[in-house]
Amino acid sequence: MPAREFCGVVGVSLPGKGAAPFVYRGLRALQHRGQESAGIATASHGVVHHRKGLGLVHEIFSREVVEALRGSVGIGHVRYPTTGSSSDLENAQPLVVKLRDEDGALAHNGELVNFDRIRRRLQAQGVEFLGSADSETIAQMIALEFGRTRDLEAAIRRACAELVGGYAVVMLVGNRLVAFRDPLGIRPLVLGSLEGGYAIASESVALDLMGGRLIREVKPGEVIVVEKGTQIHSSEMPRPNETAHCMFEWVYFSRPDSILEGRSVYDVRHRIGRRLAQESPVEADLVIPVPDSSRPQALGFSEASGIPYAEGLIKNRFVERTFILPDQNRREEEVRVKLHPVPGMLKGRRVVLLDDSIVRGTTLKEIVSMVRGAGATKIDVRIGCPPIVAPCYFGIDMKERKELVAAGRSEAEVAERIGAESVRYLSMAGLVESIEIPEPSLCLGCLTGRYPVEVPEEHRRFQRSLEEF
Repeated sequence: MPAREFCGVVGVSLPGKGAAPFVYRGLRALQHRGQESAGIATASHGVVHHRKGLGLVHEIFSREVVEALRGSVGIGHVRYPTTGSSSDLENAQPLVVKLRDEDGALAHNGELVNFDRIRRRLQAQGVEFLGSADSETIAQMIALEFGRTRDLEAAIRRACAELVGGYAVVMLVGNRLVAFRDPLGIRPLVLGSLEGGYAIASESVALDLMGGRLIREVKPGEVIVVEKGTQIHSSEMPRPNETAHCMFEWVYFSRPDSILEGRSVYDVRHRIGRRLAQESPVEADLVIPVPDSSRPQALGFSEASGIPYAEGLIKNRFVERTFILPDQNRREEEVRVKLHPVPGMLKGRRVVLLDDSIVRGTTLKEIVSMVRGAGATKIDVRIGCPPIVAPCYFGIDMKERKELVAAGRSEAEVAERIGAESVRYLSMAGLVESIEIPEPSLCLGCLTGRYPVEVPEEHRRFQRSLEEF
């Protein structure tokens, strides 16, 4: 199986300026999307310079390393691998590739569901693979088509016609910056202006922290080519009329100060909290968020319910996000290092514990135990997302139904499992209305078991195959 990833990508093309320092800042802004490895590739006069390593962005890239990455065009990547994938450099990105007589590099966020079939076909054609990431499959497909067509955009469109899944890709080809997004828009990607040139990133916050300005989303199925920092060209692949934006970006993964599909992530999460208070009221003394991504939801819940908000759990800023750690044992061990209750605040109090989502339940069980140990007399858990009952096949580490705590369990059973008095989830209608995107335009596969593309042994949401378009 491929190394499945939920990652962050950045691309920069500037007229006459070094791209690497901007890519570095963009990756720092996206560090929450991946903390296992990071890499930067730049191009100068057609020559690719690259550096990647295991660890956090600032640990890998010193000022001297960044300055040595010459060129006015560059791409970057942060990655976390899921359980079973290798945490080594062979799957770290960007991947350096050869496209005909040009050097190139590719960075990818997402996952292909037909990875195995495409990889076997390419191997039968004599293509050799260095790693196990599906990103390499994308690169090799484009290289193969580019060799046939001698037209880069046509090669990408032909390659993408065979790719099934969610993906957002940035590439260097010669001195060109290239970006493209899957036809359903499952994975996010935005275009911005920067220092007289252009930048592309997984989230708008990366553009902001590079000193740029958001122009718009990269359209689903769109291919963008930037040359010399100022010349930009766009074309689109054949695609269905539907979109399938990942709801989990608004619920958890994206930073609250990002804008996705024209919607403030913070505002969506605040609306979720208010709606949750209306749907699942409770008598309590304090509303406590599970930091950090649940703060807007908890504030909304507090405002709508009238129950005071309090920061009852303090986060250690130097501990990574436990959900995206690749090993379950590491997740459990890190919870008590990551969070600590404020002494005395919770003693004798009835607490509403607000979390953005619940996947495996092990982390939340540890947190409930911690809050109980701090003296809380009653803990009611409210979740700002409907129950996650099915796997994700598009880049999030939720692959087995047996590991999903809500799969086949009632709210009462989940509450007993994590040690809370009650658990209540946001309704599907509440989620859709909070995001303010129609339900048919969202990917809700992990909530419904119905997916926007064909997945082996799973149900499709859309009846027609993408091959028809």
